[in-house]
Amino acid sequence: MTIQAVQREVRMTYLGGSFGAWVSGALWAISAALGTWSSHTSAIIALAAGGALIFPIAQLLVRLSGHRATLSAENTMNQLAMQVAFTIPLCLPLIGAATLHRATWFYPAFLIVVGMHYLPFTFLYGMRLYTVLAILMVVEGLAIGLYVPGATFALGGWVGGLTLIAFGFALRAAVAREAGRPA
Repeated sequence: MTIQAVQREVRMTYLGGSFGAWVSGALWAISAALGTWSSHTSAIIALAAGGALIFPIAQLLVRLSGHRATLSAENTMNQLAMQVAFTIPLCLPLIGAATLHRATWFYPAFLIVVGMHYLPFTFLYGMRLYTVLAILMVVEGLAIGLYVPGATFALGGWVGGLTLIAFGFALRAAVAREAGRPA
């Protein structure tokens, strides 16, 4: 299979990653709600631990939408997807260190890490839209962390959640346009 063929299969199988973006955005919003109306600890646990559920829930939603949720055996992108997925848990100590230094850096640090995690999705899915998402999340994290010193704890959580949900719609629209064209 060519690179373009495996990327197209990833896009079409996972609907551009739209369900993953929506699930992730919902998780960020739940975490931000906990950080706003409950406690910082519950918000941190929700986002850090809940991240492990994003892919399985997204896969379930893809299946429920009537699509196949697995790549063909010939598609070698499964290995890249697994490697990219493990970048976030491996960065949790860095996010933790930032949070211990300043609690309001939790979401900005997470925005930067998750944004960088999306950069390889540009190749994985063959969609430049992921470069935009990666840059936007990194800029949001930097802007909130560095230039909004009086930000509430959960501001970055709300920003991240809204960004991911919005990009879910953009990703889904891009794949829908492509599905209407010949392969």
